[in-house]
Amino acid sequence: MASDEMDPTRRRFLTGATTVVGGAGLLAGIVPFVNSMSVSARAQAAGAPVEVDIGRLEPGQRVTYEWRGKPVWVVRRTERMMETLEEIEPELADPESAKSEQPPYCQNTARAREESREVLVMVGVCTHLGCSPTYYPDPGGELGSDWLGGFFCPCHGSKYDISGRVYDGQPAPTNMPVPPHMYPSENILLIGEDERG
Repeated sequence: MASDEMDPTRRRFLTGATTVVGGAGLLAGIVPFVNSMSVSARAQAAGAPVEVDIGRLEPGQRVTYEWRGKPVWVVRRTERMMETLEEIEPELADPESAKSEQPPYCQNTARAREESREVLVMVGVCTHLGCSPTYYPDPGGELGSDWLGGFFCPCHGSKYDISGRVYDGQPAPTNMPVPPHMYPSENILLIGEDERG
């Protein structure tokens, strides 16, 4: 056997070893690239949209999500809650939300999108000093017989109706903000993004 001839078994081994090492190198290069395409926690905190399933949200129930480091409340209002929206208007500081922060499609009595008026999407922060109000959905109770349901900030006593509109004469200067949002499908809510991007 000549010295320049190679054993076929050795050739297969070297070819296989080279393929394995090359594949591992390729995988090591692809993993960081693929990971860089997913949304990081830092990007989400900075404002990336948050997608939530509201299909199981019961009437009267409130759930909280985080967007841009703030709590966003999603409330499925009952029929009775929706009826109170016009009843309470004479007692509110800004019933038309003219001085408040919300997308144009939510500048209405319900402060919600027309296609889903019973769902309130709102940043759960008092506009006075940034405290987080308490949800009091039921009429009456410890907030008085004239209370029709809504939100109460225990820090300085600001009261909001079930649309986050502040009562007149409260420390809070404006209604609670409504973030941009949209419904890509019937039960999916996307917080932080709408048709305008």
